Amino acid sequence: MQYIRSVSLERENIGSYNQYPFHLPSIKRLDELSFHPHVTFFVGENGMGKSTLLEAIAIACGFNPEGGSFHFNFTTYDSHSSLEKHIRLVRGVQKPKDGFFLRAETFYNVASNIEAMDNAPAPGPRIIDSFGGVSLHEQSHGESFWATFMNRFRGNGIYILDEPEAALSPQKQLSMLTHIHELINRNSQFIIATHSPIIMAYPHAKIIEFTEDGARETSLEKTNHYVTMKQFFEDKDRLIHYLLHD
Repeated sequence: MQYIRSVSLERENIGSYNQYPFHLPSIKRLDELSFHPHVTFFVGENGMGKSTLLEAIAIACGFNPEGGSFHFNFTTYDSHSSLEKHIRLVRGVQKPKDGFFLRAETFYNVASNIEAMDNAPAPGPRIIDSFGGVSLHEQSHGESFWATFMNRFRGNGIYILDEPEAALSPQKQLSMLTHIHELINRNSQFIIATHSPIIMAYPHAKIIEFTEDGARETSLEKTNHYVTMKQFFEDKDRLIHYLLHD
């Protein structure tokens, strides 16, 4: 199931390409990026614009800038760019029945908002029950991330994840691939910004690497992340010697 087909930059009302975020090469040179029906990865070094574009896509889809599902509507600190006003999404024929924007940077704020909503008088079950029933603040960062991913992601949805590996061990990242596959088999689509070669290894996914030259499609083995990790594990001692000695 493909809920989002592509994103393109609408240039008509952009005042200057010398200001954030339009000065970023990946944004300045953005024409149109098409998405894989199942999984699309945004990868690249810090500051290349992958999370900025991912955030804009999430907001354009109807998500809260700080994360959560479609019905989350809170603001802790307004730090997102105006990029969502200058992009155009081409959507699929069917609308998603579920969705979640999961970002490591502001997940604490999502957890706090869940507690605030559950503490307010309201009919029906607690919101936290759909996240596993245990306060996300009473779990480690990794545990709360994992509880959200395993319990709240129900399928038939669009799931946008920003650096999920920030909270997950390598073993959990491997397990994440299994659950992503299960959700894809339940008509889901993922767009994920990541630095993790483990997560990028999901088969047949589209990998878009953000560089100083813009954004381009590539393969796992050609990403800088994979090349660096491969060099490290194949010749760790020599690399460490080079880094730590004059």
